[in-house]
Amino acid sequence: MATPLEFFRSKLQYEIDVMDVADGLRAGEFVLVDTRRRASWDHAHIPGALHLPSAEITTAALRLIPPGSRVVVYSWGPGCNGSTVGALAFAELKYPVSEMIGGIEYWIRNGLPVETADGLMTKEVDPLVRAYPGP
Repeated sequence: MATPLEFFRSKLQYEIDVMDVADGLRAGEFVLVDTRRRASWDHAHIPGALHLPSAEITTAALRLIPPGSRVVVYSWGPGCNGSTVGALAFAELKYPVSEMIGGIEYWIRNGLPVETADGLMTKEVDPLVRAYPGP
């Protein structure tokens, strides 16, 4: 069994918060993958993300994402484990993968843009989520 020190060090290697994702996405540091179903993607998704539902990762990832590329996955939010399922699938394919904690819910609550059928939109920042200025 891991010690608390080992557990938390390990956890930080595989999780990334939304503000770090926003910075890394702009810098082209990884491929951002939305693991949700089509209806959720169509409702709103992060600009620049690739839509690849968890159930399709094992059959489509190697065709769509060069092997060895760093991948960050997200799903709806803390109440959804779709990104964990997606991260496991990418790990099984030997991709370096991280899970965006908070999902698109916390992306939106941080005032970051999402793409919808009507174009880009942002919501007002939830001050209880993001207490510092950012992108």
